[in-house]
Amino acid sequence: MNLRIKYVLLILVLHGVIIYLAFRVLYENKVVFIASELLVLVSLYFSYAIFRDVHRPLQYILSGIEAIRDQDFSITFRPTGNREVDELIAVYNSMIEQLRIERTQLAEQHYFLEKLIKASPIAILILDFDDHLSEINPKAQDLLGLSPLDQSWPNRPLATLNHPLTPHLIPLKNGDHQTIAINGIETYKVQRSFFMDRGFQRPFIMVEELSEELLASEKKAYGKVIRMMAHEVNNTVGAINSIIDSTQRYLLKQEENQFSAALAVAHSRNERLNLFMRRFADVVRLPQPQLEYRDFNGVLQDATVLYQPLFVEKGVQLRFTTSPLPVRIKMDVQQMEQVLINIFKNALEACVAGQQVEVVLAANNLCIRNNGTPIPKGNEHLLFTPFFSNKTEGQGIGLTLIRDILMGHGWKFSLRTEEDGWTEFRIWWG
Repeated sequence: MNLRIKYVLLILVLHGVIIYLAFRVLYENKVVFIASELLVLVSLYFSYAIFRDVHRPLQYILSGIEAIRDQDFSITFRPTGNREVDELIAVYNSMIEQLRIERTQLAEQHYFLEKLIKASPIAILILDFDDHLSEINPKAQDLLGLSPLDQSWPNRPLATLNHPLTPHLIPLKNGDHQTIAINGIETYKVQRSFFMDRGFQRPFIMVEELSEELLASEKKAYGKVIRMMAHEVNNTVGAINSIIDSTQRYLLKQEENQFSAALAVAHSRNERLNLFMRRFADVVRLPQPQLEYRDFNGVLQDATVLYQPLFVEKGVQLRFTTSPLPVRIKMDVQQMEQVLINIFKNALEACVAGQQVEVVLAANNLCIRNNGTPIPKGNEHLLFTPFFSNKTEGQGIGLTLIRDILMGHGWKFSLRTEEDGWTEFRIWWG
């Protein structure tokens, strides 16, 4: 039973009682009785007027509450001419207008923030209160290798993400930030922070990829050193070779064959030194890839046939699995042949007789794996660092050249020894 019905019942009961008492007491005096009845009617009228004046603001309040419950902040009330009611209406209208403005501003800010997060070049992972993934932006999807149509990640724990960066993200606390290098290729700056959500700290993680900037700076630094070394070596070797040629011709005339043979060895050594420096310079002078559509099956088959005799000679088995369908992608064939030959060379050097190298080509990736000597645990993050090599006589040039060629193609790649002991070089495109 609402307030209006209660009030009406109360007025009716009271006036009924008054009428009954007036009838019992004043019935003998007709004039006084009629006057009392008129007063009762006047009282009923004023009671109704008071009820109407009290009920109207109640109606406004109920209508306002309903509008607020429905989150409709467009409803306002007009003044009625009643001072008390108009004051109530003015307060309500002012409150609704403020709520409407704040709601509009909040919606605009939320829209702007959503667009900013989506367009951000920094990967952003927003977590819930249990450190499960709640939202991620497109950059984070690309970083984690998730398809835009993949909706399996919401509400997943951070630890379930299959990415080399994941083990470094889990132990982070709010306010922590650090720089992480993975496999000598990818370098990231990660930071964990929080924002307030319903009075509680809601965490999020920002991941900024520094690879391209660091690689460009690194290449500029070692490129300058290599060019300086090459310039000095070429100038010196050229002059020495000229003197050696002149001396060799003179000694041949004098029939000094022993000294002439020694000079020939020195000349050959100078040429090897020149070749050594050219290999370093090739990394700096690597041209932009000339891309054309080619079937990767054919390119890989040619490189495999070229290296097959070396595998046979060492007693290492080479197993090649092509894609059942053509894999036509844009590539620089000459540069890709350099990449494949370097990978085959490293795989062959890691194996001994009886071990295997497997080459598997799929529609969007290539995997070259071997069960030879694994990569030392502490060296995985240094593999693609210029001039670093696991081999005693290595120059650290091959993997650097591979890295620059593949990055020039815009392809992703990784080199690591898996738990089963097989070392995999994997390349993705598309």
